[in-house]
Parts: sequence; structure tokens; C-alpha cells
Amino acid sequence: MKSRLLICIMSLTSFVMVSQNPITIPGTIESTNVNLTLQTGTFQFFPGQNTSTMGANGSVLGPTLIMNNGDNMNINITNNLGEDTTIHWHGMHVSAANDGGPHTVIGAGQTWNPQFEVMDKAGTYWYHPHLLNHTDEHVSKGISGFIIVKDTEETALNLPRSYGVDDFPLAVQTKSFDDSYQIKSDVNDDTALMVNATMNGQLDVPAQVVRLRLLNGSSQRTFNFGLTANRTFHLIGTDGGLVNTPLALTRLPLSPGARAEILVDFSGLQGQTIHLMSYASELTNGNYGATYPGNSPSKPLDGYNPNPLNGADFNVLQMDVVAQTASPITTIPSTLVNDVPLAEVTADETRSFRFAPLTSGSQQLNGDFSINGVTMDMNVINVTVPLNNTEIWTLENFSAIAHPFHIHDVQFYILDINGSPPPLYLQGRKDTFMVPSGATARIITKFKDHFDDTIPYMYHCHMLKHEDALAGMMGQFVVVDQTAGLDDLELSKDAVLYPNPSKGSYMTVKLQKSSESIKAYSIINQLGQIVRYHKVHQNEFSNMYSFPIFELAQGQYFIKVFTEDRIITKKFTKNH
Repeated sequence: MKSRLLICIMSLTSFVMVSQNPITIPGTIESTNVNLTLQTGTFQFFPGQNTSTMGANGSVLGPTLIMNNGDNMNINITNNLGEDTTIHWHGMHVSAANDGGPHTVIGAGQTWNPQFEVMDKAGTYWYHPHLLNHTDEHVSKGISGFIIVKDTEETALNLPRSYGVDDFPLAVQTKSFDDSYQIKSDVNDDTALMVNATMNGQLDVPAQVVRLRLLNGSSQRTFNFGLTANRTFHLIGTDGGLVNTPLALTRLPLSPGARAEILVDFSGLQGQTIHLMSYASELTNGNYGATYPGNSPSKPLDGYNPNPLNGADFNVLQMDVVAQTASPITTIPSTLVNDVPLAEVTADETRSFRFAPLTSGSQQLNGDFSINGVTMDMNVINVTVPLNNTEIWTLENFSAIAHPFHIHDVQFYILDINGSPPPLYLQGRKDTFMVPSGATARIITKFKDHFDDTIPYMYHCHMLKHEDALAGMMGQFVVVDQTAGLDDLELSKDAVLYPNPSKGSYMTVKLQKSSESIKAYSIINQLGQIVRYHKVHQNEFSNMYSFPIFELAQGQYFIKVFTEDRIITKKFTKNH
């Protein structure tokens, strides 16, 4: 209740003077060798009140990682949280083994060492935990950080890029606190608003063109950003980098997980105060953040109201205009880059993804949600994508609430929403896209460079409560290289498979070396599709494992068995 009362005061800043707190600008690490320590701590969001938190290299949030296109990164992440977690590089084009999804668990006390080449365009990305059923908890408690990628194309432009001087990272989040000022997750009463972990935030900005890198790091809330007095700003970047031409706007909706880079011209405004706002009164119902989270008042969400942020216009950040810097940027470029979207005619495959509630009727928002009728299962590969495929994914939202859909590994372009072109602010490279309630949208992307038939990528709703549910709104896909052909798979003699052929329900694989343990296996059909992937529980580690085949259709298959050091491939036949 105390936090709700505080936010009520904050939301009325036009009438009541509230003390402002200078926001923290995260420190930076600009090196190809990065060391991150995930740790617990305490932080005072409320004066005099210690809140238990998690952070990277500190008690809350993490340093901004500055990378260059073409860098070969070597990152060590040490987990001192006392519990499992992961770190996902949101928006970045890295291999599945380096992606940091739920399969790449960093155990308590362990260090994970991802190594990858930065293949992304200049832009604003971020990192955050992605542990199955615990993403919301770990993000809400504080683990997240910016990634800024630079490249020669962006460097050649006359843009603000002095970090913390005229180029500011702004992580905008809402959180929920209990009566003891401790962070709650898996709830809908997020009344506490903050920027860079600072409530009632204030920022000094020079009287010139300034770059704001906006990250919606909230678990569920959508913001509708704008400036006081409907001042114009210019969108120059979306999730995956710069847009072709700066776009003049007065409003910018931003869903959880999404980023945007905007330019604001404060020239001639020294001594004045401008507020970054969220005009949530203009959000249509059916968005978390609007007056009603469902597409009608008859579909409530437990704990959502009363909340003074819902359907209201509120201050996000107070910006006080100070003197210019020594070398100010005073103009906004007319053009930026030449990014050519993928053409629809180049698509090799079209797939459909249907979002639907597991509970129908008026209480559907309080239940879980599915994609194509199924929920998250770590042992099921939902989609197998051939390497270098260009694909159109049709996203159909049959639920009463909008879902921000995120795909790992790739950036995509939005072809249309309900048959019409997307609004201009959505016509750049995206990795997270809010699919409205009742809408059908089509996106196009290309799966290139990375393939792995063992470790999957994720696609999911980035409302973390939806993603984290026991029946989570998340699926898995693998990208496989089919150019070699199945006939070129090298069959191993270091294992036996019996009975083979088999009409039974189970088959057993046994490694010749008793010292080896089977850690996982995948079954591949004659089309090269992974029909089953399973990680063996550590209590079952052995050189022998029995796996089910009763659900397989008649035919020939390959099984890939993964040990600590190698992959063993065998061929088998399922008969009826």
C-alpha cells in the first residue's frame, strides 16, 4: 500500500512538487574480454528502506557493454547468486550455444564462458536472465544491462554518442513491492515506476540534440512515450539498429523487451524542464498499461486495479536543460542508413503461430496462454528451420490481451497487421513485436550463419509472467544445416542400439565406454527434422539409456547421443 500511495503522488506531478533523484548512468565495459559477476545485495529504492536485490557487478542492474561489429567477445559470467540462472543476449545474432536461453544454465558458483563474434548492426540491445520459470523473478530483482553495438556505418553519422553526456541509456521499469519493501514477481500490481533503478528520476541534459536509448525493461507494462507539451522527437533506431530516415513523432508505444533510440532537440531551452511521459490514457484496451488489460471491461486481471498508472498519463523522467557541451550536435540528419527489408517473394516457408488462452471466458487473463495449442516443454522441439531459410511467420492473437512476441537469434520485419502496412515506427528491424488482441500479423526473417540441432532457440511472449508460467507461453526451434544430407551422417561403432528394428515402445542405446555418460539425445526423421530432443537428468547419467519410440511413425530415424565430449550417431528402424 505504501508504494501505491507514493506512485499516486508521483502521477500528479503537475500539481504537487515531488523531490527528484538524479538517475544513475550505468558504468561501461568496452573490451572484448568481459567479466560479469552475478550477485545478491540490497538497494534503497525507498529512502531508508533496504530491498533485497540481484545485479551484475553490483547490487542492481549491470554495466553497459560496448561492443563493435566484428569483435570476438570472450565473456566470463560467474554466478554468485546461490541459485541457478542464465544470461541471454536479447536481440543479438549469436549461436544457440551462446544465446543464454533456458538450456544454458549457470549453476550456483559456476562460471559460463560464451564466446562469439559480434555480427549485429549498430544499435541498442540488452542482457537479462532467462531461466525457465524464473525470468520474471531475476529480472524484477534487478539483473539486466544495456549492450551498445557500434559499427562504421553509424560512426560516420553526425549523431550524439558521448555516453552519459549527450547519449543516455534509460531502462524504464515498473515493479511491485510488498509492505516490507521487498520486490514481488508473478503479480499484476506494479505501481512503482523507475528509470535506471531510480524512482522520481531526474536527468540533466545539454541544450542541444540528445540521444535517448529507451529500453522497456518491465515485466509486463507497455509505455506510450512522449514529451510534455507534445514536443516532437525523432525515432532513429528500433530493436535491431538504425532506421533509414529519422521519423518525427509525438508518441512512441514500446512493449516489454523492446528498445528505441530517439533524438530530442533541447537547443534554446537552457533552464527549462521537459518531462519524458507515458501517455497511457491513449493506449487501447487490451494492452497491459491501458485502463483495462483485456479488450473489454468484462475480462479482468487479478490485482491490476486500482493502479494509478493504468490508463493514465504520468511522468517517467524529469529532464532539466543545462548548458551545451563543448562540441554539441545541433542538427538531426535527414538520412541515416540504407536497410533493405526482406521481400515477401523470397520466402521459402510460411508458418502460423496461434496465441490463445488455456482458460476461455471472462477469466482468461488470469490463466495461462499457449502457442499453437501447446505450452513450454524443454524436451520438445516445436519448429525445425533449415539453415538460410527465409520465412514468413503469421502471428494470430486469439486472446483478449496483446502479447509482445520475441524471437531469439534473428531480427525480423513486420509485413502487415490485419492486412495493412505497420505504422511507420514499426517499419525497422525488430526482435520484439506487440501483437494486438484479435489481430493477425505477418513477419519475415532469415535464419542464417548459426545452426545447431542440439541446443534450441526460443520464441515466446515477453510478458514475463506469461513466459514463466508452469504452462509457459514459449516454444523452441532449432536451425539445422540440411545441405550435407542425412546420408552423409557418420554412423558410430562406439555404441549399440537394441532392439533394432523394433515394434516395441522403447529402445536402448548403450555406449561401449562405461566411463562415458549420456547427457542428451535427439531423434531426427528422414526429412532432417528433429522430432524429439531430451536432456537426461543428472540422476540418470550412465552409459546406457532407454528412450521411448511409441509415438514415432513407422520408418527410419537417426539418434544423436550427446556425451560430455562428443556426439554419437546411430540409425534405427521403427516398425508397426
